Amino acid sequence: MTVTVLTGAGISTESGIPDYRGPKGLWVTDPDYEKLVTYDYYMADPDIRRRSWLFRRDSPAWEAEPNAAHRALAALPDAWIVTQNVDGLHQRAGSPPERVLELHGNMFGAMCTACGARSTTREAIDRILAGEDDPACRECGGILKTTTVMFGQALDRHVLLQAIKLAGECEVFLAVGTSLQVQPAASLARVAAEAGARLVIVNGEPTPYDHMADEVINEPIGVAVPRLCASLT
Repeated sequence: MTVTVLTGAGISTESGIPDYRGPKGLWVTDPDYEKLVTYDYYMADPDIRRRSWLFRRDSPAWEAEPNAAHRALAALPDAWIVTQNVDGLHQRAGSPPERVLELHGNMFGAMCTACGARSTTREAIDRILAGEDDPACRECGGILKTTTVMFGQALDRHVLLQAIKLAGECEVFLAVGTSLQVQPAASLARVAAEAGARLVIVNGEPTPYDHMADEVINEPIGVAVPRLCASLT
């Protein structure tokens, strides 16, 4: 049985990483957070960039541990993970890195928006803490950002095409902890359902694709996903 899993922020909340849109999400508790992860704001304002790096510094993802749902998916034979998360918890749980597609990149790397030179998020944060307000690329002086896809940026075309292919070819498609509101990732559920896959949605809140699903599970993800994975093996 071929299984493709799309995961969103909801799978990591039980690891202590808040989501954006949930009842206790970052955008609910402080709407200004949206600017810190929006490309146009980031590129235009040095203060937003500095705050964005400090936002990454304070992220619980640095210390977070995979939870029962991450571990259950890692144990699912030959499953592909397509994730909207940037926290690396699927790989830390044991999912083979080559079978994890990070649609929105990874928060632990940094890159220059001008020349593409790579470094690390930790290095940029350390430079700010040492007194640099807006650390620039050491190679060309360009603007640095994390290797995440910010709101307003396009996804990597090759990663997206591979995700669409996996959604269209699988027998079972699990959408776990995602509101299915952010496109084009959300449309993967439709691709899978229209290709004949069994669509199962596990999320705390209703999604726009619930009507297409073969099963909708609103239980806690850490409970529902291990049970669901056990039924697929």
